[in-house]
Amino acid sequence: EGVDQRRVLRLARVLDLEDVPAPHLWTTPATDEAAQRLIPDGPPVLAIGPTANWRAKTWRSDHFAELIGRLTGPGGILPGCRVAIFGRDDERPMALRLIEEIPAESCIDLVGKLDLLTVYACLARCDFYVGNDSGLMHLAAASGVPTLGLFGPTQEALYAPWGEHTGIVRTKIPFEEIFPAEFDHRTSDSLMDSLTVDMAERGVRDLWHRCQEVA
Repeated sequence: EGVDQRRVLRLARVLDLEDVPAPHLWTTPATDEAAQRLIPDGPPVLAIGPTANWRAKTWRSDHFAELIGRLTGPGGILPGCRVAIFGRDDERPMALRLIEEIPAESCIDLVGKLDLLTVYACLARCDFYVGNDSGLMHLAAASGVPTLGLFGPTQEALYAPWGEHTGIVRTKIPFEEIFPAEFDHRTSDSLMDSLTVDMAERGVRDLWHRCQEVA
């Protein structure tokens, strides 16, 4: 029982809690001030999490770049917005190609520069988050920013972001069929290619409109 249950539900049961507490972090005034310096008041911010702890879970940079163009261009959910890129220091090579494709005047490069609490405070200042299945995705959801997780070789039934303002889209190929016969997460290329930009954009727009209705 509970094998296919979201981890936050399972943890609540282990702790014998009647209600499932939403994940939350507490920031300090210094952390909040740092976030305000890094993401100052101004145009809206689209947050992107293009990395993950293994490459098989990562959507390709050119797909992220095309999605960003659609979302920030005329007719997008955030036309003319700034774009903040998040990730760990050791993931910088994974994110660099995408960073280079975003116009410098609208790009906020935060990859590898922040501790987790400051990342969390920065995410709370953004207007929408799109990223691979990763700890950063869960941090975004906990911060309250509308969060869309991109899934392929992991199970959304277990690892989908938690909260009212969250959603997922996954590859056309289901989890049970996505792995090659000789899978090694240390050497595998991306297994996310059956998730198209059109599919991701629909997921973004659906979540955006749902959040606008709630607001």
